[in-house]
Amino acid sequence: MGVIYSITPDLLKKFRQPFGVLLKGTFSENIKQLNAIVNKEKPQKIVSVGDVVSKNLHKYGLSPQLSITDSRSLRRRVKPAIFPQKRVFHAKNPAGTITEEAIKTIQEALLANTQTHVIVDGEEDLLTLVVVLYASKNTLVIYGQPHEGIVVVKVTSEKKTEARTILEAMACSKS
Repeated sequence: MGVIYSITPDLLKKFRQPFGVLLKGTFSENIKQLNAIVNKEKPQKIVSVGDVVSKNLHKYGLSPQLSITDSRSLRRRVKPAIFPQKRVFHAKNPAGTITEEAIKTIQEALLANTQTHVIVDGEEDLLTLVVVLYASKNTLVIYGQPHEGIVVVKVTSEKKTEARTILEAMACSKS
C-alpha cells in the first residue's frame, strides 16, 4: 500500500483553511451559487471529495464525473454512498496519509471516460490535493468545509503548483 505522504502538525493548521472558494451555508443555500459557477466556468469535469458533498451534488443534479467517498462524515460512519456510476474503484488510504494506491486509483479514475466512484477504505480528506494535481485544467473539485459550507477549487496551473508544494512538505522520508 505504501504511504507516500503524511500530514504534519504544521500542515494540519493549513488544512483548516479552504483550498479554494468557500461557499458558506447549507448545500441547499449554496446550490444556486454553485450552479452559477458551473455555468460560468463550463468545467471539463466535476470531482467531489466527501460523502455528504457527493450525495448532495447527485441529489441536486450536478452529478460529478468522479466522486470520492469513505463512508464517513465528521469522523462518524455514514451509510455508504451509492451512485449511478459506470465504474467503481477501491483504494486503501489510512487517515492523515496519501498512499501510492490512492494516487494510482485517482489517476485511473480521472482518465476514465465515464462516471466513476472511488470508495476509500480509510480517509479521503487529503485526496483533494491528488485530484488537483492530476486533474486536467478547468476541472472543478468540490469538497465540504465542516460547519461552514462547501469549497470549490478550480484546477489551474497555480492550484497545481500549490498542491505540489503542500505534498512535497508532506513527503515521507524514504529510508
